[in-house]
Amino acid sequence: MKTKLSNLKKSLLLISTALILLSCGNKKDIIYFQDADIASISRPIKNYSPVIKPDDELTITVSSLDLEGVRPFNLVSVAFSESDGEIGRTAMQSYLVDANGNIDFPVLGTLKLVGLNRIQATNLIKDMLKEYVKDPIVNLRTINFKITVLGEVNNPGIYFIKNDRITILEALGLAGDLTIQAERTNLLLVREEGGKKTYNRINLTSEEIFNSPLYYLSQNDAIYVHPNNSRIKSSTIGPNTSVILGVVSALLTTAAIVVSITK
Repeated sequence: MKTKLSNLKKSLLLISTALILLSCGNKKDIIYFQDADIASISRPIKNYSPVIKPDDELTITVSSLDLEGVRPFNLVSVAFSESDGEIGRTAMQSYLVDANGNIDFPVLGTLKLVGLNRIQATNLIKDMLKEYVKDPIVNLRTINFKITVLGEVNNPGIYFIKNDRITILEALGLAGDLTIQAERTNLLLVREEGGKKTYNRINLTSEEIFNSPLYYLSQNDAIYVHPNNSRIKSSTIGPNTSVILGVVSALLTTAAIVVSITK
């Protein structure tokens, strides 16, 4: 009887140790911006404005007190639909930036906008319009600004952005934040620059992310969040291993109590 009780206690100890090891998490692997509390000096916010790239889809609206004067610059497109019974729906004409960074704009002709931010492109068009329209007002927007977030996040997917810019933190917020099983020190950001793909690593546990050129995302950026070692190991040995160990531990504990009582 003593031998059986001793064996049960040893088994219980081994299983309990295994459960503790599986459930243990390192604080340094989970908390964001761990060195931010150390830096007591405030830093100015960098002024960032994304630039226009090939394959960007733009809408450009021209306004003025001279309504007839601006009419040639505001083309309208019509989309037809038969499924819902609509004959057609009008919308502002959009302009796709070609591989050379140009768009074809009414009256003004070919405009090279690649490499310009929204303000610079707006001023360029406004200056060219002054020959035709008095005091023109130009509103330019990118309507296909999107990012992709994949991996260990709660809501992976493609997100269309209405604003001119978005930070990596806002992007992860849209995706429902990282899961507890995400690797926070080695995120992968894939970006297209100059016709080439670049692969960049991000460490969310350091405040240096706020000074990184990767803090603000660009059009078509893709973020991949790696699983941590615990997640990888659990997928190898089975996601229900810890549950099974818990049940076995409870059974062994009950058996040990019964043996002690009946001894």
